[in-house]
Amino acid sequence: MDIEPPRADEILVRVTAAGICHTDLTTRSMWPEQLTPMVLGHEGTGVVEAVGADVTTIAPGDTVCLSFRSCGACPSCADGHPGYCAAFQGLNVSGGRGDGTSPLSRDGSSVFGGFFGQSSFATYAIAYESNTVKVPADLPPEVAAPLGCSVQTGAGAVRNVLRPEPGTSLVVFGTGAVGMSAIMASVALGCSPVVAVDPVASRRALAGELGAKATVDPSAVEDVAATIREATGGGAHFAVDTTAVPAVINQAIGALRPMGSLALAGIGAPEAALDVMSVIGKGLTVSGVIEGDARPADFLPWLIDRYREGKLPVDRLVTSYPFTEIETAAQAALSRQAIKPVVTFG
Repeated sequence: MDIEPPRADEILVRVTAAGICHTDLTTRSMWPEQLTPMVLGHEGTGVVEAVGADVTTIAPGDTVCLSFRSCGACPSCADGHPGYCAAFQGLNVSGGRGDGTSPLSRDGSSVFGGFFGQSSFATYAIAYESNTVKVPADLPPEVAAPLGCSVQTGAGAVRNVLRPEPGTSLVVFGTGAVGMSAIMASVALGCSPVVAVDPVASRRALAGELGAKATVDPSAVEDVAATIREATGGGAHFAVDTTAVPAVINQAIGALRPMGSLALAGIGAPEAALDVMSVIGKGLTVSGVIEGDARPADFLPWLIDRYREGKLPVDRLVTSYPFTEIETAAQAALSRQAIKPVVTFG
């Protein structure tokens, strides 16, 4: 596969590692045939090889982490919420740059790309200043890669959306990479107790090691919400759902105390019948979350600082695979054998 030199606003990155996210796998299963072949991947990290003439914040030789792309000019971007960029669809999931072109080709024929402004399941990726963040050169690639999406989403749902005070209780439903990141951020911010809900015993055990004071196997209790209310002394102040399963979302609603808040960070269910009377009757707040409502240039350094302090041990979530075994890594994610598969490039 061939890649064009970067345009004036573009950055050419030699990819060293890329995380596999469920968004990649979901997109693969439903991507339109007319937009194939398509290069996915949106948790890339690597070293900058070249930059366009208009790029001022990134230079060749920089080690960078890649995240989602945003326009920087719409009201959401101007207000510091680029995850809700008015041009998000065209810039991230159009199959190209957003202008109908792609920098990728094979044997002279165009290959679709530009996934989340990067398409990092490749040796090289074209990215942009809005989704490229300089990181320390000694940060392990396997740690840097997931920061741009799954870790950012889970940790951001807590720090940027729920904003819990120390000593408040928080429950996380689903302990994949997003859920584990939410747990680690909650512990780092002083939440107590933090409760993890997941049917997989090994994941519950890891959640406990990462700071969750209680864990719940939803298949082993009669009433999940009641169990959580008991564990939190009357109901959690905050909840994060990463499952996008309607029944689980309603369990989260039932687990909250009056005036509690729920962040919906899972993508999957197109619609869900919420227990509206409980939301109204308890004065709950329900918020949708894209990319942790984060500005990557500001939030990724916070994540890296917490990793350096030992409060966000992302490496505990990672299973590494050579890029040649990317399908094995994808299947490990689908079967829940790996929390965060990361493919590495030699």
